[in-house]
Amino acid sequence: MSPSMRQMRAFVALAKTGSFTMAAAHLNVTQSALSGLIKDLEQVLGVKVFERSTRKTQLSELGRELYPLFDKMIEDLDGAMLEIANRKALKTGMVRVAAPQMMSCTLLPEVIAAYRLAHPEVQVRLVDCPVEQVSGRVFSGEVDFGVGPERDPTPGIDAQLLFEMPFVVVFPNNHPLERRERVSWSDVNDFPFIALQGEFTARLLRDMHSSVRDPSLSPYNEVTFMTTALAMVSAGLGITTCLPYAEPMVKLYRLQMRLLQDPELTRKFFVYTKGGRSLSPAAESFIAFLFQFVAAHEWDVTVASAGLAGK
Repeated sequence: MSPSMRQMRAFVALAKTGSFTMAAAHLNVTQSALSGLIKDLEQVLGVKVFERSTRKTQLSELGRELYPLFDKMIEDLDGAMLEIANRKALKTGMVRVAAPQMMSCTLLPEVIAAYRLAHPEVQVRLVDCPVEQVSGRVFSGEVDFGVGPERDPTPGIDAQLLFEMPFVVVFPNNHPLERRERVSWSDVNDFPFIALQGEFTARLLRDMHSSVRDPSLSPYNEVTFMTTALAMVSAGLGITTCLPYAEPMVKLYRLQMRLLQDPELTRKFFVYTKGGRSLSPAAESFIAFLFQFVAAHEWDVTVASAGLAGK
């Protein structure tokens, strides 16, 4: 049988104070209860840990050897329990989130800044990466969770819908599209279209295929990052499409965006977590905050994108 934590705490308190009265007061127990804990400890160990006299109580030889060991065990345990309590209270902790480039330079910095105001002690690390790497970084444990567009299901990865937004077309000031009351997907092909490489364009074409009889979308140029596409649009090399959450970057390049219609296609974004893995209190808190932030701003973003039609 091993000593209990209550027995070790009684031993350390009595060793530090040398007084049953003071040790009992420190532990908030009666002197008889403290005496019983010391007696039980000595029975478990089979040796005396204190030498008692009418005038004082002091450690035995074996007690002097045990004292630093028990004291450190209690200190380590109390430190661990305090750390857990602080994490639960969000007084400390770290959150690691992976996201594609455009989301990493628009929506997520705003969310992180707002979250930091509420929980300044929690550190949030943003890992910007190609969209196809988001799930992999979640699965490997490199990050707590990821945020990204809809992809084919990945074994071991859970997906929770964060938002669904319509596509918008992005063009420079004084562009012919600026004078049109409505912009359809067929209008896009009237101008050089700058698309993203890979699954982005493939899924877009697939969505158009299921929505119109004769889909027509021929990229003039395909690039890896949306910021590259926006820079090319800003240089007058064509137009592109994106989602309304990218509005801060669109404004940064002094471009305009307009809701795309006929048909109105949307794209879903999800929060990706590893199945069967428990998240830290800080990660759970940040995910909940992210959903609240998006819910509070989604209406404004959607209306803003549609409202640009009148500007």
